[in-house]
Amino acid sequence: MSVVIVIPARFASTRYPGKPLVELRGAGGQARSLIRRSWDAAVGVRGIDRVIVATDDDRIRDHALAFGAEVAMTSPDCRNGTERCAEAVATLGLTPEIVVNLQGDAPLTPAWFVEDLVAGLRADPDAQVATPVLRCTGAMRADLIADRHAGRVGGTTAVFGHEGRALYFSKEVIPFVPGDVAPDAPSPVFHHVGVYAYRPAALAEYATWPEGALERLEGLEQLRFLERGRHVRCVEVEARGRQFWELNNPQDVPRLEQMMQDMAMM
Repeated sequence: MSVVIVIPARFASTRYPGKPLVELRGAGGQARSLIRRSWDAAVGVRGIDRVIVATDDDRIRDHALAFGAEVAMTSPDCRNGTERCAEAVATLGLTPEIVVNLQGDAPLTPAWFVEDLVAGLRADPDAQVATPVLRCTGAMRADLIADRHAGRVGGTTAVFGHEGRALYFSKEVIPFVPGDVAPDAPSPVFHHVGVYAYRPAALAEYATWPEGALERLEGLEQLRFLERGRHVRCVEVEARGRQFWELNNPQDVPRLEQMMQDMAMM
């Protein structure tokens, strides 16, 4: 077994309880749950040996089994998706080369984002973790800023240094950019895409560490790796004309549905 995708999903989300079972209507009017759409995105990735939904909730388990997913039950004590992935891999006794965490709130994730992510981790033997980043247009940057001004915790941004080594991730829009950026122009802001590829040893080690101070403040699980000095590689991916957004708040539902309409996604 080479590459396994785990989709962590919990019902008791602080910001959006029941989020995995929220239905999104595609271009044809068909409603599918968020977890189903995330599963569909995962099984469309090339070079994947297995896709597993990891949850602690019977409602999500039953729903996922009904549409044919493999499910691993995990503890309600998992503090984030990375811990849930680590527990699922350990519980099932998996020994893959790479574990991919495709978080269950990113159903618009194109297959090539994950394929490029896996290739990026394989190409960097010093990296223990890799995660994709997407350069924001001026319009995307403006949407992120608007969310923050409205008091909503929206998308995450990333800054990175030499050869893509991550420096920091934040719910604030970083780096600071003086002035405006034209809507269609590229900006120096990178939107972090909520997908991770781990080497199994790093994933197992993560689960043994206590929550980090920056991780707690930002609510970003990947900061635990940075706080422990681990090498996280940011892999730049290209939209190729696709729109991308994550479902973080109830207000994101119409935004995602409009994007699916625009892209003729069923």
